[in-house]
Amino acid sequence: MDKIEKSIERLKAFEPSDGYYLAFSGGKDSICIKQLTIEAGVKFDSHYQVTTIDPPELVHYIKREHPDVKWERPEIPFLTRLATKGFPIRQGRWCCEYYKECGGGGRTVMTGIRWAESYTRKERKMVEHCFRDKTKRYVHPIIDWSKDDVWDFIHDRNLPYCSLYDEGYKRLGCLFCPMQYYKTRMKEVRRYPGYEKAFRKAFRKLYTLRKEQGRKSVDRWKNGDEMFEWWITEGKGTL
Repeated sequence: MDKIEKSIERLKAFEPSDGYYLAFSGGKDSICIKQLTIEAGVKFDSHYQVTTIDPPELVHYIKREHPDVKWERPEIPFLTRLATKGFPIRQGRWCCEYYKECGGGGRTVMTGIRWAESYTRKERKMVEHCFRDKTKRYVHPIIDWSKDDVWDFIHDRNLPYCSLYDEGYKRLGCLFCPMQYYKTRMKEVRRYPGYEKAFRKAFRKLYTLRKEQGRKSVDRWKNGDEMFEWWITEGKGTL
């Protein structure tokens, strides 16, 4: 049995009575699992967690190619929350919990997580419960697929995908994510000046708030712009 057949059999075997909650991000893995679910003939509904800081090209792609996907909008936009909560860093990210992993409570959530993506994901199981919400169960039907397996499937089915992949992007997600490589973040700063301006505004608000609160931690920076530049450059200090 090849990987496609195996993934389809997994979807059929674990199909919940109320159908799958498909966590759709618009990336290559999401495209793949959505098509597999269609081919498996199982019940599902697709949901896109709106982060408010995804690349415009990705947002437009989802609107154009996946009109059936339901947009789940957050109560508080990312930059509004950052201006009071603080900025996420590689060693302490609060953003995914609020903007990526919050949907699907009480449901069986299907994702495109794969072992090959990272060392951390090698520890994931094909079927598992969410450690934050025990009412949520995950099914990862392509967990043993490689990146090439995903792209071969997309090309074989002639599935449309976000144009950013053709420009060299390997993964798509929130702009200026602290988990991205430094060069990728610098590339995004240059590409999206409007987002850079919005981030700077949020950092200025955060800096002012922390000063008013008497937080000594902000004394290392002269102002919110300097704080932003330290954050976006991973402390390297040059944009």
